[in-house]
Amino acid sequence: MQELDKVSLRTLGRRIMIIGPSNAGKSTLCYALGKKLNLPSYHLDQIQHIAYTNWQARPREDFIKDHDALIAKDSWVMDGNYSIAMPQRLKRATAIIWIKPNLISCVWRYIGRCIKGKKGRFGGLEGAKKEFSFQLLHYMIFGYPPKNKKYKNLINEFGGNKPFIMINSIKELNKYYKFWQIERP
Repeated sequence: MQELDKVSLRTLGRRIMIIGPSNAGKSTLCYALGKKLNLPSYHLDQIQHIAYTNWQARPREDFIKDHDALIAKDSWVMDGNYSIAMPQRLKRATAIIWIKPNLISCVWRYIGRCIKGKKGRFGGLEGAKKEFSFQLLHYMIFGYPPKNKKYKNLINEFGGNKPFIMINSIKELNKYYKFWQIERP
């Protein structure tokens, strides 16, 4: 973990991107940082998918157009991966946060969220017909881990010399909430 005193909220700037696997806590942190810093927060899953569907994807060009319009703004906190749009997001970001807890904790959090049936969660899709998906579970276990190298390379190529925070566990994430004096919603 980075030394907390070197990653104060002031060092993050006004365009903060958050990446990581499903159910790592990206959307909640995005919302909480946006509220604390008075910045708009955007969840890329909501930009990528059509509301009131079973997480049906929008056409790629529509997603990229809307993504690029959002990152052109002066300030934002944005969570989500979507490597197709990551280079331009990395160039515009003033800070990068990568939440990367172990796979088991993400799967456990996902199953718990689905059992509880939490509606209105941050990053959730409005009117989604269902939360649980074997396809997402499969992606979490087999699809996401190989992308770590790709994301690291994209950060190295397009991230520039800006604050980069790697959070390797939910315990570390909780330390940042406490250090930044952010309330968990």
